[in-house]
Amino acid sequence: MGNSLRCISQEQDPNQKKPSSVVNGNSSEKHVRRLSLIPSFRRRTLLPSLSCSGSSTSSTSKKGGIKTKKKIRERHHQEQHHHDHEKDSLIQDQTLAATNILFSQTPRNSNSAPPFRRSTSVVYTQPPTAAVAASVGSVSGALTPKKSTYGYVRSSSNRQRSSTDPVLKPNQLLDKELKVEGAETKRFVLVHGGGFGAWCWYKTITLLEKHGFQVDAVDLTGSGVSSFDTNNITSLAQYVKPLLHFFDTLKPTEKVILVGHDFGGACMSYAMEMYPSKIAKAIFISAAMLANAQSTLDLFNQQPDSNYDLMEQVHLFLYANGKKNPPTAVDFDRSLLRDFFFNQSPPKDVALASVSMRPIPFAPVVEKLHVSEKNYGSIRRFYIKTMEDDYAVPVSLQDAMIKSNPPEQVFHLKGSDHAPFFSRPQSLNRILVEISQLPPKKSS
Repeated sequence: MGNSLRCISQEQDPNQKKPSSVVNGNSSEKHVRRLSLIPSFRRRTLLPSLSCSGSSTSSTSKKGGIKTKKKIRERHHQEQHHHDHEKDSLIQDQTLAATNILFSQTPRNSNSAPPFRRSTSVVYTQPPTAAVAASVGSVSGALTPKKSTYGYVRSSSNRQRSSTDPVLKPNQLLDKELKVEGAETKRFVLVHGGGFGAWCWYKTITLLEKHGFQVDAVDLTGSGVSSFDTNNITSLAQYVKPLLHFFDTLKPTEKVILVGHDFGGACMSYAMEMYPSKIAKAIFISAAMLANAQSTLDLFNQQPDSNYDLMEQVHLFLYANGKKNPPTAVDFDRSLLRDFFFNQSPPKDVALASVSMRPIPFAPVVEKLHVSEKNYGSIRRFYIKTMEDDYAVPVSLQDAMIKSNPPEQVFHLKGSDHAPFFSRPQSLNRILVEISQLPPKKSS
């Protein structure tokens, strides 16, 4: 418990009545020592010295001598009993004093052991009020946890609450009312964006699996755990090869729900053209939803000038073949990742991304995608829009993609940055499950 038990020193007379301050464990004595379970007693009652001369001239008879010895034994027994009683009484007093000292160091309002340092992942039993939220400040403004007026350390795993956020009960991870019995397929395939890897989906995988779905997250070539050098990727087909290999392993009649984020939208579109019969639904999350004969670079050239400066600062071109040749990959300025991608994400996820993100191969970004109505166009498409906090793919650019290549339905995810799998995992999960529940269209 971190505290040594202490008791009053036993220098005083054992018969002396203890002051009330000792009994309550608040003695003002300066001399204290560690409590021993079997205390040593410095004052002991010694037996009286008896000298009995055995002279023949003694006036004491043999009978009288026997009586005298008997009285001595009785007196010795009485003194020993009294001495033992004093020892028991002193031990009880010591124990009481030590107990009171320990009790005085333990909170009265706690039924458990002395408190330990609270975790930095505190779950509030009630949502902070507006005044408290204002005093705490925005999590996106600093990476260090701040204390709230509740007296607890603010969680490092939650961003600043938005007025649009649903109020969750403590330890509530997902909406238990969601059901998956009627889903067309119970298998999700997640495709990461440019620079990301399968690691970015860890929250989404956990939530979907708790709903009973089977989830696969793919590392594209040169991403995540792939050891391939990004600078040597020369085509979109080469970049999406792991995803194509996954579809090759599926059973002939098996279908999946394909989900893509960011540049992963172009990659999943390539797979949609190749394997239309194995994809039940396609979901684009703030992703590149390209029209036929359009490249991702063409798409991002449509961004408004207001975001151009930040985008130019974040992206760093790599020239493995020399600066006289086109770039081979695009890396990121790690110091600007939070502002550009993760302005609403928890600091621990920003740290994860900072050490895990890898360069984006440049050749697939400039390659034009060719899709057909027969294959790509036969798959039901859904778009999940991230709103005003997404600086990587702003709302205006998402609206332009939706207008030029309309999906079946558009969902809005408020309060999210460009990485909703970090900043709004529960809301994203709910939308994904909702889309999975949509019944298949009847063939005409």
